Amino acid sequence: MSSKKLVNSVAGCADDALAGLVACNPNLQLLQGHRVALRSDLDSLKGRVALLSGGGSGHEPAHAGFIGKGMLTGVVAGAVFASPAVGSILAAIRAVAQAGTAGTLLIVKNYTGDRLNFGLARERARAEGIPVEMVVVGDDSAFTVLKKAGRRGLCGTVLIHKVAGALAEAGVGLEEIAKRVSEVTKSMGTLGVSLSSCSVPGSKPTFELAADELELGLGIHGEAGVRRVKMATADEIVTLMLDHMMNASSVSHVSVQPGSSVVLMVNNLGGLSFLELGIMADAVVRSLEGRGVKIARALVGTFMSALEMPGISLTLLLVDEPLLKLIDAETTAAAWPNVAKMSVTGRKRSRAAPMEPKETHDSATAGGVASKQMVLVLERVCTTLLGLEERLNALDRAAGDGDCGTTHSRAARAIQGWLKEGPPPASPAQVLSKLSVLLLEKMGGSSGALYGLFLTAAAQPLKANTDLPAWSLAMDAGLEAMQKYGKAAPGDRTMLDSLWAAGQELQAWKKPGADLLQVLTKAVKSAEAAAEATKNMEAGAGRASYISSARLDQPDPGAVAAAAILRAILEVLQGQGV
Repeated sequence: MSSKKLVNSVAGCADDALAGLVACNPNLQLLQGHRVALRSDLDSLKGRVALLSGGGSGHEPAHAGFIGKGMLTGVVAGAVFASPAVGSILAAIRAVAQAGTAGTLLIVKNYTGDRLNFGLARERARAEGIPVEMVVVGDDSAFTVLKKAGRRGLCGTVLIHKVAGALAEAGVGLEEIAKRVSEVTKSMGTLGVSLSSCSVPGSKPTFELAADELELGLGIHGEAGVRRVKMATADEIVTLMLDHMMNASSVSHVSVQPGSSVVLMVNNLGGLSFLELGIMADAVVRSLEGRGVKIARALVGTFMSALEMPGISLTLLLVDEPLLKLIDAETTAAAWPNVAKMSVTGRKRSRAAPMEPKETHDSATAGGVASKQMVLVLERVCTTLLGLEERLNALDRAAGDGDCGTTHSRAARAIQGWLKEGPPPASPAQVLSKLSVLLLEKMGGSSGALYGLFLTAAAQPLKANTDLPAWSLAMDAGLEAMQKYGKAAPGDRTMLDSLWAAGQELQAWKKPGADLLQVLTKAVKSAEAAAEATKNMEAGAGRASYISSARLDQPDPGAVAAAAILRAILEVLQGQGV
């Protein structure tokens, strides 16, 4: 069975993709009758060298994404993973020649079909009197022994586009550009690794990988690599790749030594998440700098893909200052990233966090009776939440991602760690403020944010007073903040349902002569009843609100956790005979 693709037709997908790029970019035009994209300002290139590249489709944004001032003049696209037609290549050469350009340089990846078709078009153009040169790029560092076909052309080709484009924009002649970029190709290497294959529209995946395997040294057409390795961490994979690329015994190695200066490209082969791409980029930078290599520039993104292949390629280009100036030269190409013109290595990558505002301590002493009571309450809450981890996770799996218990356990362990550091402040306002910061930093998820909001707001009324009316006001403030920013309301099947029910009972604390435990007991029972009632509610907020079923037959885990916290507080206070 072929893979699913968002196409109009298999036969027309390459044409449609190029048409879409041109339709959205006023700086590009299609050449009628051909799968060719050109700069729309060709007439402005009179007297300068034109740069044409191309190859099979499926490598987007290469190659058309790199058309623009300071890079390519145009590209010729073939069908997916197929070399472009000789007639279209020749038509592109003629089009730029008729615009008055001072010759054309063809930049071709080292694949047999591309070499043949671009080469034949070159010879026919030269026979017509058009000056044309051709540079074949082979930057593959996968093979350790020399292959008759030579090194394959991979993502490093994009850097050749950039260098040649800068030279052409500066008015350098055709033969000189060809000579200089040919030298640059000898100073770079690229190696790819992938978690699985890709599939050409209308076809099955080009190769199969076991769940615990990676493909090392693969090309950009879905072809298998030089070997398969077991899954490993990002750091281990990067180490493997760089060791392979820099192995002096390999004929295709890059001569990078401690002290070398390089341009680094971390290229998404099409289907890797940006999360993984960032992790791999970090691993590469750390590994290279750990080897004493200076990273002059780093380009991270999708430059030359292999359809939806979930993998990356690493490209290393040895550079000096003159070459770096060409890399830094301005370009209007849409797919070229906005790279900072400064070295990556040696830059300070972090700044000191702002100082926390100094707290005003009240006259009560930390470690006093109130402080010890607070410790007992917090310890019981933590024990309760840790004991509920599996139940809360099970409840959460029905409507969320199954981590509610894990999240609350993470909060409990963070509080336990904080308590081990010393007695908490005697001031309830300071305790709640400390807890809010702790949960925001350590708990994570929306629960951490909601608890943080609740505690931050609840702390405010307790700064002036800590009697029962003040605690009731604290509950009111916390609930108001949760509703304001969380957008939940009572009845929406969230943790707010339990807390709201308790808050209504705690209004009695505002009356003269109110009994702490009597009111709190009613509040806890109301919270528990509200938590149980959530199983009959339709979710109106939170992740559960996106579940297609109108009702869920289990109580909300957040509401259950909130009620359990209140129960733990009550039990400690009852035990203390408050």
